[in-house]
Amino acid sequence: MSGFLFVVPPLTGHVNPAVGVAARLAAQGHRVAWACADPALVRRLAGADAVVFGCAGPVPGAPGAVRPPELRGAEALRFLWEWYLLPLADAMAPGVRAAVAAFRPDVVVADQQAFAGALVAEHLGLPWATSATTSAEFSGAYDGLPKVADWLGRRLAELRARIGDPAGTADPRSSPHLLLVFSTPELIGPRAPAAPHVHYAGPSLTGRPAGPDFPWDRLDPGRAKVLVTLGTANADAGTRFLGEARTALRARADRLQAVIADPAGTLTAAPDDDVLVVPSVPQLPLLAHMDAVVCHAGHNTVCEALWHGVPIVAAPIRDDQPVVAAQVVDSGAGVRVRFGRVTAARLGEALDTVLRDPAHRHAAARVRDAFRAAGGARSAAARLARLAAEGR
Repeated sequence: MSGFLFVVPPLTGHVNPAVGVAARLAAQGHRVAWACADPALVRRLAGADAVVFGCAGPVPGAPGAVRPPELRGAEALRFLWEWYLLPLADAMAPGVRAAVAAFRPDVVVADQQAFAGALVAEHLGLPWATSATTSAEFSGAYDGLPKVADWLGRRLAELRARIGDPAGTADPRSSPHLLLVFSTPELIGPRAPAAPHVHYAGPSLTGRPAGPDFPWDRLDPGRAKVLVTLGTANADAGTRFLGEARTALRARADRLQAVIADPAGTLTAAPDDDVLVVPSVPQLPLLAHMDAVVCHAGHNTVCEALWHGVPIVAAPIRDDQPVVAAQVVDSGAGVRVRFGRVTAARLGEALDTVLRDPAHRHAAARVRDAFRAAGGARSAAARLARLAAEGR
């Protein structure tokens, strides 16, 4: 049996896809360990008995890692890299090296935003795989932005000189050994890369911990149901949007029942069943009951909705979300609205469109079928086991 070290940033959306893969490998008798700047997060998601090597590094919400909510576009991208991703890589590198020395893995599985995992593995001559928890990097995200692409390339070269092999050439976001993409070309579109080392696993949805308590008895079987969520990292920016969403959904309460995830408690509670406002939701099981999803176009939320064949109203905020929203629209599985300028009227029109036009549901079903055929955590684990065997 082989050993696999998963190197992940302390971000729920990046740990979750790896959890199911790690569980599959462990069930097959392989050794599995993790390296992360937030060991408690990994143990909460992967299980209390997970072997986790702690690393230094900024954790979201800590001083210096809090991004101003008004940042968008290139400014938001620059902040993400300069104030989070690059400092995270520098800080994690010693811990990753120590984890490799103690655990002696056959393969390092590095999240595409945990650059330290890739650069340390390359420097030590270890096979490494990329865990691509968002497909935006492979969709021409920087086409037409040559200055941005050049700036990112220079920052990565400087990082390699500090913590990796200066003679190395691989992009730490994309392993030349194995690129695991937790999506499929049916969503990514014609730009989806095709190469022997690229494996489209589809969403990895297994091995998740139990979700929060939820008032299941309040769901009305006589009305279509809509989930509104902005993910776990956008509570600071969502107050106005959630208010407009509630107004739009209340106006359609005769035929729609909405569930709004409001982790920051920005909406005042209402003593009725027209709109259920809760701090968090058990998203995977809840999606099985939904007819539409309104979301920020986070990659995990989009893939989880489409896994259930649920069409989407995408309101991207920043980072990779505009690219993922474009994938949703181009696939036909939903429509897009402008997060910062949306009104209740416009959001209501978008919801009516995805609920009434069968083309969106048919497109969502096509992506769902592709996702399920891809194999998810099972197929990703099989490809990792093959990479380990080839490296021996």
